[in-house]
Amino acid sequence: MQQLPLDISLREAPAFGTYIPGPNAEAFARVRELAAGTLREAIVYLWGERGSGRSHLLHAAARANAALTIADDVESLDAAAQQALFGAINAARDGHGGVLAAGAKPPGSLALRDDLRTRLAWGLVYQLRPLDDAAKALHLKTLAARRGLELPEEVVGYLLTRLPRDLASLHTVMEVLDKHSLARQKALTLPLVREALSACEATGFMPRQAKRP
Repeated sequence: MQQLPLDISLREAPAFGTYIPGPNAEAFARVRELAAGTLREAIVYLWGERGSGRSHLLHAAARANAALTIADDVESLDAAAQQALFGAINAARDGHGGVLAAGAKPPGSLALRDDLRTRLAWGLVYQLRPLDDAAKALHLKTLAARRGLELPEEVVGYLLTRLPRDLASLHTVMEVLDKHSLARQKALTLPLVREALSACEATGFMPRQAKRP
């Protein structure tokens, strides 16, 4: 079997234009305003489980506004990083820059120094909720369309039931399928998708498949 060339350096950088808001439309709008410098509040904190899109939004905001202080996975910050974030929040409240931070839990539940937990709650706080299957299906189709590919419904259903469904994994899957389709010069049919994923799993590149029902 021909091996699929895997060049993950071509992965698209997260951007606001590739984010599917779903149930997180208000949080998405406020983050865009923060990045654009039009939000009256200078501090935004996002929390939610992995796969909810918080890292995507932070990377997109960093690309749009390099002056923002960005802190992801705040629960993992060491003492020096906590002090730096503490200072950035104080400066933002005084009108100097903005802060966009994210973590797995709401501010009050974070294992951080007390004064930092308090300051993370000073601004806008949003819980990001994972996309439902309908929104993820739309996201897959959008990614495919941007690559000039048509994604049949049976392929969408197969991907959503057989693979991890966080957004990062869906992006990786679509990159793999795009390259496989080009290498074979064939449309994305279910047999071709199975072939592509099997080849990639053999290399250890693809995310581990979910347990089949």
